[in-house]
This record gives sequence, C-alpha cells and structure tokens, in this order.
Amino acid sequence: MKRTIQVRITRGERHYVAECLDLPVVTQAPTLDELAHNIQEAIGLHLEGENLAELGFSEEPAILATMELTPAAESGASAMA
Repeated sequence: MKRTIQVRITRGERHYVAECLDLPVVTQAPTLDELAHNIQEAIGLHLEGENLAELGFSEEPAILATMELTPAAESGASAMA
C-alpha cells in the first residue's frame, strides 16, 4: 500500500503546474500557496467515493510534492501534507 501520493511541481511562464504522478490529476496556479490548495482539492475530488485500497493507497495517504529545479524557478523543494 502506498502511503503517499507523489506530485511534481514545475514553473511555467506564468503559473506553477502540479502534476500528480500516481493519479491522472493536473492543476495550475499563479502562486505556490494557491497551487497547494488546488492540488489537494483536485486529488480529493478525484478520489471521492473511491475505495483507496483498490487503488493501492493506504487509508489516509499524504501528498508529497517536489519542485523541479529550472532556470526560471526561484525555490528548491516543497512538501504538502
């Protein structure tokens, strides 16, 4: 059983983009704070009514986000739980 849902964050030209590596979920926002809210909401909506065990996740998985370093990025890594 997976205990974390992995998310990769990249910086686009105008927004940050979060792409879930374990689920078909992608979202974007102009700030990291808004992005954290958006990805939590999007994952929650995607998993609503699903049996997490059937999807291979523990009862309450954490969301682990990592930020890819690119020349446009100003920060290194971020974690959301």
